[in-house]
Amino acid sequence: MRKLFGRLSVALVALVAVVGLAGFACAHHHHSHDPAQIQKMVNARVDDLLDDVDATPDQRTRIHAIADRLLASAKGAHAGHEQAHATLLAEWKADAPDRAKLHALVDARMDELRKLAHQAVDAGVEAHDVLTPAQRQKLTAKAERWHR
Repeated sequence: MRKLFGRLSVALVALVAVVGLAGFACAHHHHSHDPAQIQKMVNARVDDLLDDVDATPDQRTRIHAIADRLLASAKGAHAGHEQAHATLLAEWKADAPDRAKLHALVDARMDELRKLAHQAVDAGVEAHDVLTPAQRQKLTAKAERWHR
């Protein structure tokens, strides 16, 4: 059971990371997306999963609230990206880049990502508690197909 829960948690974290950050990745390629467009994409992915498990209206409401909180956290984690990019570029252009400054920047960004990953795990556990065992089994089967 613990192994299965671990796999599902990893799958949920991966799903959150892919869904939540996919829109942000597009912004890095200068195709910035409207936050409403990103929210729409996330909602569609969540709805697809909820459709797969025949979620009740109450379950849908609760899981969308979880996804909304996680997306807000992802946006917050992404907020420092432009400044970090500018700092990296400035150090690259410098005659003598400041290693300590760059390492501190990496550490700060990793701390933000670690915090987001922990929030994703907590969201996965919360979603786990919203779903029935049969629904979780359906998601588990889907997650196992993703990892083949």
